[in-house]
Amino acid sequence: MRYMLIMRATDEALQASKEMPFEQIIEAMGRYNESLMEAGILAGGDGLTPPEEGAVVDFSADPPLVTEGAYGTTESQFNGFWVLDVPTREEAVEWARRCPLGPGNQLEVRRITSEEDFPQDNEWIEKEKGWREALEEK
Repeated sequence: MRYMLIMRATDEALQASKEMPFEQIIEAMGRYNESLMEAGILAGGDGLTPPEEGAVVDFSADPPLVTEGAYGTTESQFNGFWVLDVPTREEAVEWARRCPLGPGNQLEVRRITSEEDFPQDNEWIEKEKGWREALEEK
């Protein structure tokens, strides 16, 4: 099963990270990522640029409303993620606990849906299987 670890932080955690040497942060994350690779469970992941560089598309209006830049509270913003391929939620949680994040940071652990979660006789599910195969070939 695949699980996503979704990284979030408070204002205090972001400030604390600015006070740490950048090389120290990169090294700690690099060691963590290396341990995920060595365990054979890292399926993907990336950090994200600051929310000020993004946009929000809100579908409560027609046409959808686009808001440039930061949105919501700091704690609601998505700062990065890992995708782990592990057999259980408990193992995903255990790997999340090993992440070198400090106070004020959080990792939300969520299972990524798989084909088995949906009706197999649906034409769109069948098409998605083909799309996934095409993406794997890229």
